[in-house]
Amino acid sequence: MSNAIEIEAKALVQAEDYKKLTKVFRGSPRYVQTNHYIDTEDRSLAKEGLAIRIREKGQSYELTLKTPLSEGLLEKNAPITYDQFVEFRDFGDFPKTDITRFLLQLDVDVTKLKILTSLTTERVDVEYEGGLLSLDRNTYSGKTDYEIEFEYNSMNGAQKIMKDLFDQHEIPCHFSTASKVQRAMAAIGK
Repeated sequence: MSNAIEIEAKALVQAEDYKKLTKVFRGSPRYVQTNHYIDTEDRSLAKEGLAIRIREKGQSYELTLKTPLSEGLLEKNAPITYDQFVEFRDFGDFPKTDITRFLLQLDVDVTKLKILTSLTTERVDVEYEGGLLSLDRNTYSGKTDYEIEFEYNSMNGAQKIMKDLFDQHEIPCHFSTASKVQRAMAAIGK
């Protein structure tokens, strides 16, 4: 299992502004990933500020638990196999990892966890100004949105660099606090 602190500024943008930035960073690697968001039917994890997903990227699968920090999120990641993913998706057998042990310590009943919704992202990642800029086209529940994320070592720094980039390309900058999981869950009424 690996742990990471994630600090990122995010902004939802219009399709034309997304296209403008993808042209600026043309030639950068592009890939597709699907996040399968997990909770109980009554969203007990979300009520505690926790989020769990399984990220499917190519032939790899990773289970991630996100917990809030004073600035950013603590991510706990554990690789899982395709078979573990299918066992959970089809039969509710939550993957046995260090994350499972952590959830059990928090008195989370893992037998009640299930995939509630999924979101697929076409992503372009760019090393930019000492951080990681991600240009995302997200589809979920019949919706499409466009999000720009900038991961950096501080929120203030991330927002300043991102605002400068947007200003340079005449893109309105409205930082967002709604995460992908929150938008995907809202789309299904959860």
